[in-house]
Amino acid sequence: MLTGDVTTALCLVATVSLSAVFLAAGLGKLADRAGTRKAAGEFGAPAWLTAPLALALPVAELVAGVALLFATTRAAGAVGALILLAVFTAAVGISLARGRRPDCHCFGQLHSAPAGWKTLVRNVLLAGLGVVALSGRGPGGLDWVGSLSSVGLLAFGFGVVMAGLIVGGSFAFISLVRSYGRLLLRLDTVESALREAGIDVPEDEVQLPAFGIDPGSPAPAFSTETARGDRVTLEDLLEPALPLLLLFTNPSCGPCQALLPSITRWQAEHRDGLTLATVSSGDLDAILAEAEEHRLERVLVDRDFAVSESYQVSGTPSAVLITADGRIASYLASGSEEIEQLVEQVLTSEEEEPGLRIGAPAPDLALVGLDQEPISLSDPDSDTLVLFWNSGCGFCRSMLADLHDWERSADGSLRLLVIGASDREDLIADAFRSTVVLDPDYAVGNAFGAGGTPMAVLIDRDGRVASRLVGGGDAVLELADDRRDARQVAAGS
Repeated sequence: MLTGDVTTALCLVATVSLSAVFLAAGLGKLADRAGTRKAAGEFGAPAWLTAPLALALPVAELVAGVALLFATTRAAGAVGALILLAVFTAAVGISLARGRRPDCHCFGQLHSAPAGWKTLVRNVLLAGLGVVALSGRGPGGLDWVGSLSSVGLLAFGFGVVMAGLIVGGSFAFISLVRSYGRLLLRLDTVESALREAGIDVPEDEVQLPAFGIDPGSPAPAFSTETARGDRVTLEDLLEPALPLLLLFTNPSCGPCQALLPSITRWQAEHRDGLTLATVSSGDLDAILAEAEEHRLERVLVDRDFAVSESYQVSGTPSAVLITADGRIASYLASGSEEIEQLVEQVLTSEEEEPGLRIGAPAPDLALVGLDQEPISLSDPDSDTLVLFWNSGCGFCRSMLADLHDWERSADGSLRLLVIGASDREDLIADAFRSTVVLDPDYAVGNAFGAGGTPMAVLIDRDGRVASRLVGGGDAVLELADDRRDARQVAAGS
């Protein structure tokens, strides 16, 4: 195919190389049009234009790549490639000049990285190949196909089909890897929710099966009778502001009987850090006899399996952890071994969490507002979100507008109390509608174990700690919204 002319050979190499780059880029973008739309938007394209661009760009790249392979269309393909490279280079250059580095998405699913000066250099080198292809002479990259015999054409066709299968398989593999990556991210999210709820999940193994309601979801409300005939609700069980462990049992279940001594021991040894309630189905007399024999304190009668069904329990013994603010904190633990493991994780992580323990009394501190009036941490009419704040903190400043929006939408179910480690004038300038307490020496923050700003913790209306100490603007606002939503749900039920 090649002549002895070095110039012709260089032209052929440049043409085939540039064609391969544009064909790979076009196929990659077509395989991930959603990513291509996103990249177009990040480079400044109007929202209405991103969808057409996500189709037009890869098609143009494919047309240029194919045109480069034939001598009769090589010049047109080279001109098209140079125009596309000029557009890409201008978009990257403008973004870099504005201080932004959007993801170039140059090869779609095959490869994508933030645009930078290396992207510009690569485009210049590709443009050089385009100039060589435009100025060169000689056969095209696929002109030799016309000289093949019937057998040769058959072999060439088979090779094209195999190459297509390999490319298609590569895209399928990349898509599978991306899906697996998304699955891992979801698992990480679940593990983070478990840790925030006070459950330590070792990184080398998954301790709890994914059965039941997803952690972070509101715990289903219920109202039922105890074995002694008293009426009890989920809100009653959460009243001590402690994590709640619901244990689903049955008097005729052998593994449940074996677990009862452990339940008795847990409720006696850990009553200050964990509330245990047994939800028992079966004969009422047997349930009552079991409760008296093992001195069980909270035994709920699960008539017609109503509570079990709402928590997606399909067997006994099972257990689920609920946070003090009424959210699911674990998947279902099934069997004695997993239940014991869940309790151990709760109690172990309880000792390692920063801040005060949930259910502990809030520190007895003398708080003074901006008007020098004394302020109380507890409020008989509502829960209190204690926010540790510094007007000079950049993270605090970034969430101030969101806090103002939250205050405007407040319905009285949750009070915001700002503990300000700033000058009085700066705190006044922050224009909070809520009560602001002066804490120039950070004595209040230290008493709560708050090591920075912004951080927040919930105090219930009885003056007890009702949540973990959280840090960062997003976590603070989420805690505020979650508590208010939980109170609204409880009020509606």
